[in-house]
Amino acid sequence: MNSRSSRFSCFLVGALTLSSSCVVAQVSPVQMCTTTPSAPACQAVRGDRAEGWLSQSRSEVMARNGVVTTVQPLAAQAGLRVLQQGGNAIDAAVAAAATLNVVYPANTGIGGDLFAIIYIAKEKKIYELNASGIAPSGLTLARMNSLGYKTKPANFGPGSGMPSGGILTVTVPGSLWGWQEVLTRFGTKTFKDVLQPAVEYAEQGFPLSEEISSGWRMKNALPLSGCCTQVDPDSVKTFYINGNRPAAGAIFKNPDLAKTFRLIQQQGRDVFYKGEVARAIVAKSNALGGTMTLDDLANYKGEWVEPVSTTYHDQFTIYGTRAPSQAWGILEEMNVLEQCVPLWYPGQTLATLGPANPLFWHSLIETKKLVYADLYAHNADPNAVPVALDTLTSKKHAASLCGQVNPNRASSTGSVTARGNGAGDTIYLATADRWGNMVSWINSNFAGWGSGITVPGYGFILHNRGGLFTLDPKSPNVIAPQKRPYNTLSAVLVTQNGRPLLVTGQHGGDQQGQGNMQVLVNILDLGADVQAAGDMARFSHDQVNNRLQLESQLFKLVGPQLISMGHKASSASGSPMGGFEAIMFTLDPGVSGGCAPSDLNCTAPIDGFYRAGSNFREDGEAAAY
Repeated sequence: MNSRSSRFSCFLVGALTLSSSCVVAQVSPVQMCTTTPSAPACQAVRGDRAEGWLSQSRSEVMARNGVVTTVQPLAAQAGLRVLQQGGNAIDAAVAAAATLNVVYPANTGIGGDLFAIIYIAKEKKIYELNASGIAPSGLTLARMNSLGYKTKPANFGPGSGMPSGGILTVTVPGSLWGWQEVLTRFGTKTFKDVLQPAVEYAEQGFPLSEEISSGWRMKNALPLSGCCTQVDPDSVKTFYINGNRPAAGAIFKNPDLAKTFRLIQQQGRDVFYKGEVARAIVAKSNALGGTMTLDDLANYKGEWVEPVSTTYHDQFTIYGTRAPSQAWGILEEMNVLEQCVPLWYPGQTLATLGPANPLFWHSLIETKKLVYADLYAHNADPNAVPVALDTLTSKKHAASLCGQVNPNRASSTGSVTARGNGAGDTIYLATADRWGNMVSWINSNFAGWGSGITVPGYGFILHNRGGLFTLDPKSPNVIAPQKRPYNTLSAVLVTQNGRPLLVTGQHGGDQQGQGNMQVLVNILDLGADVQAAGDMARFSHDQVNNRLQLESQLFKLVGPQLISMGHKASSASGSPMGGFEAIMFTLDPGVSGGCAPSDLNCTAPIDGFYRAGSNFREDGEAAAY
């Protein structure tokens, strides 16, 4: 038998019997643009859509039964699976968040923070959950100073003087407390149901996408003083494969996290805050010189609060998560635009200026600068210090700021040599169901890979949200025990004439406040659909060093004009521009019925339809049925 017929026979044997004794290697033709050399395909240009806005990445996803949108397709499908099994939007949100802990562990997990805004159709009421972290009892300014960490006057933003990672940035995680809280209050499923997709992916493994693998670089987390120059060996052991970064396409498993989720399925959040996981967290903290105690974990509680809100163009009401979340700044931004654009450019609106006009962008950028000055000066834990949200989010306050902007000249906010600490990685997700419930959900480790500290044997990273405390004793955000730090996490919900219209948000640390503003303008002023609103080019401005980045096509369009106006602008990729997900509800007057919010056995679709968008800059997907 010649070699050709031998290979053919081998193929037949392998195909028909799956014999392992006759295997021919398969080499994928796919080459990644991140490899060297890159594939010739990476020199191609993008095609055009057949209709609509030619630059749009894809159509909105539309459906009537339920929808989940988030940054990773497997997580979106996990949430959809729960919806199709009869769960509601709250159940689906937890399922998607848990799966993201497996498939996007750099950005989120049970060792992190959570904020959510939830519309409950049965009650026609909007709720906010704050499940963000609280500093351990021993985390004091004096301790930080004794270890050599001091405030940096050039950095007037959150995080001044704090290390970028390590055990000193770890606050008591709130995510898991929040997951159980929303399930208990509004869900229809249990942890046994909603954690199962995550358990399966953790045990069976999943292939890393090019985008996720590109950020799979464990951050430095050691030593305690002079952090951070070394990685945590437990993090490498848990998240690398044989000590090496997994490449795109590698199958990654996390059996330790699967074990942890199975414990939670059996014992609920108590195993994390009062049981064996709590003991493991404290043991790890103690080994590294941290101050977290078993009491800190056992006594942790999030809180239900009223979201802050403002009106926009009379017909819309925008709701945002309260301090210490920075989302109240989004409301202030929208107020400033509403009050000031008619004064800056008489006879014009954002819509008539339009996104091809440099004055449109100048107004948004200068608005961002005004509001972030307020955020950096006032945002803090309202349980520790007063935060005058009613004043800061009022139309009167917004109008008082109009005169601080030169309509034709850029203002200065800081020094180009300064460096802030607002960068972060997060996941945002949104869900909606056949009963009309809608969820705006943001879950995070803060920066990529959080603190860089892994709890050995349990498969999750501890977040570094405490890295947004400041070490300036005069700041309302100064570090202190039992206090929540400034938080970049921002969830948004919009109603129209009293009915729920839109849930949206994005990841990206300090970018969230300015990115959400741009998306809301795209939809509420410019009339973009929810996919186009996320696809449209954006800017990212750093308050501390006053540098402005514009996505490349936007820079080509208006960059030179903005530079001539005094903006320190440069061209950038989509990397610093944040994420994006959104779901909008559209009522159809011609459709009657739908599920009554109280009828949990109903299988009828909503009396209209949902339209969803996701982040094309990364791996976003909206899944619906």
